[in-house]
Amino acid sequence: MPEKRDYYEILGVQKGASADEVKTAYRRLALKYHPDRNPTDKKAAEEKFKDLSEAYAVLSDTQKRAQYDQFGHSGIDSRYTSEDIFRGADFSSVFEDMGMGGVDLEDLLGGIFGGGIFGGGRRSSGGRRRGSDLQFDMEINFNESASGAAKDFVIPRHEVCPSCRGEGTAPGSSRTTCSKCGGAGQVQSSQGFMIYSRACDKCGGEGSTISKPCPKCRGGGRVVVDRKITVKIPAGIENGMRLRVAGEGEVGQRGGQRGDLYVLIYVRPHEIFERHGSDVLCEVPITMVDAALGTEVEVPTLDGKVRMKVPSGTQSGKIFRLRDKGIKDIHTGVRGDEHVRVIVETPTVTSDAQKRILQEFTRASGESTFPNSASFIRKLKSFFR
Repeated sequence: MPEKRDYYEILGVQKGASADEVKTAYRRLALKYHPDRNPTDKKAAEEKFKDLSEAYAVLSDTQKRAQYDQFGHSGIDSRYTSEDIFRGADFSSVFEDMGMGGVDLEDLLGGIFGGGIFGGGRRSSGGRRRGSDLQFDMEINFNESASGAAKDFVIPRHEVCPSCRGEGTAPGSSRTTCSKCGGAGQVQSSQGFMIYSRACDKCGGEGSTISKPCPKCRGGGRVVVDRKITVKIPAGIENGMRLRVAGEGEVGQRGGQRGDLYVLIYVRPHEIFERHGSDVLCEVPITMVDAALGTEVEVPTLDGKVRMKVPSGTQSGKIFRLRDKGIKDIHTGVRGDEHVRVIVETPTVTSDAQKRILQEFTRASGESTFPNSASFIRKLKSFFR
């Protein structure tokens, strides 16, 4: 398979191009390479037009563009199907600017490429159409995001009506072929160099009409049912990431394929750990005496507690690294590190005896005992000379 060209290169824009610049570039090139304007080399024009439309669909979508900018084509191909890439793209305003308002992109591009772009999303004769996608917002805890988990939840979605089995007709009745479109569900029209299809206004694109609708689904062929779904949360998932569960969205009408389910992940903050990519950070308090003399402290990790040596003379804010104690990267599987920030706790003096001991210690101490303070005083004296 040939390597895909860069989307920005295809549209002839810079990586930092604004949304208006991306739209203008696509509009200009779409006019130039539309197959109906290139009858002598229609096949090459079709491929060019498809590449242009795919590039625009990604770069005009904030989320898809961010994914592409970070991971390139692999970030798009691993997360979106061909149909997903085009879903939600704002082509209508582009073609309105061309004087072709109301054009259905699904009909326009699908007609050119035989429906390959949209897969099951295109409406076919008999009224079959792909079901809608669904989104579920899921909150998980920090440990589940780090280690992965299987989560169950219930979501309402459309299922095939058990009474009419999706036909939408009452028992004993049947659908009648639409007299206007002859059962195709679509009627063709032309405007300038464009030839495109629209849904038949008489049957609503179904290709047939119902005289006696099913009383349970009222002719829709679908009813809403609560369904239990199990989704596998991969180890290393981060807050704001989205999981795609293929085929778990709404059921399609008239036998159309199901949509997909997207699970948007929210990770609750942890009381101890703070995540930075695949690394984690935690703060461990120690006493002034332990910091001065050195000690060994018990440190929490995602795998349990470990003992960590703190050398003598450790200053507050010093960070130690525990290798391979972080979180697995969701893309590479490589585990990060844990960073432990030591916080030296200043004692609260409550008795005269404690005060005397600390004062005696200070009088007995020299620059070597407090090197940072001595260095700061020297710099301060130099500054005011």
